[in-house]
Amino acid sequence: MTRFEWRGGPASVRFESVLDPVELTHEKDDLWSAEVEMPPRLRVTYHFFDGDEHADPSNPSGAGPNRSIFATPGLEPQPHWPVVGPDEVLDVPSLRVRWNGSLGRKTVRVHQGGEPVVLLLDGDDWMYVHPAVAAFESAVKNGEMPPATLVFLPTPRDRGAEYGSSALWQAIRDELLPLLAENGVTVDLSRFVVAGQSLGGLSAFRAALDFPDVVSKVACQSGSFWWARDLPEHGLSLDGPAGGDTAERLGALPDLSGLRVAFDVGEHEPRMHRHCEAVEELAAQAGVTVRVNRSPAGHDRAGWRHALVRDVAWLLS
Repeated sequence: MTRFEWRGGPASVRFESVLDPVELTHEKDDLWSAEVEMPPRLRVTYHFFDGDEHADPSNPSGAGPNRSIFATPGLEPQPHWPVVGPDEVLDVPSLRVRWNGSLGRKTVRVHQGGEPVVLLLDGDDWMYVHPAVAAFESAVKNGEMPPATLVFLPTPRDRGAEYGSSALWQAIRDELLPLLAENGVTVDLSRFVVAGQSLGGLSAFRAALDFPDVVSKVACQSGSFWWARDLPEHGLSLDGPAGGDTAERLGALPDLSGLRVAFDVGEHEPRMHRHCEAVEELAAQAGVTVRVNRSPAGHDRAGWRHALVRDVAWLLS
């Protein structure tokens, strides 16, 4: 059992994707607490909720201003990710590129670290919540990967619409890559890596199918491969055919031996497994060089962040 303590009034402790909310019990004065049975091998983002969201003031490991990170005892560390408190403000990359194109106005931040370029979808999370620049620089210093330039694509307002359409990648090819070149960031497509999680992971992998001349190296964490256009609610259902539209497409595609993809999904998101496994297996059958891992987490960036650095390093090896 793990004990969570909160000082204030009535509140609950809430966990990212894995456990139901737990109401805290009043002990004395302003102290409230709950004992929660945590599954083994779990790293999870959590917060206290009393009408507002709060990080755990007794936990130094934060994920933005109102989230904390917990790991069960004995879990392997995430060596390159520094402990960042909820009150710390992360530095953002200094190069700012204004992208006014077919997708509207976007501000793309760039950390210029080396020749290969890594495009991070949902880049706001990797700038403002999880310190990706520090983690990648640590991996470089440790000799695990070459110095790389990180391009942070801002999180779209409608992730389903943008990540469910090939228009994003046409715009990246025709607009963003030339714009980056104008700003001194030339992309060598033979070493270009795209990384995405959830719907971003789906989008990154499908980009390799739609634009293999642009995207040939993908780090995909918890890809939303259940997504299918003909399902209710615009395809947002985990109860459809395994692998959704992506599996159907893979079965009809020719040789994909030019692609290299690292797949990861959380041990604690079992409804995702059949969808991810279907795509992993079909991709390997189609000739994709595939690496598959399972992280001790749910559908949660606290788990994805270790896979992000590890898998980008493998793709650049």
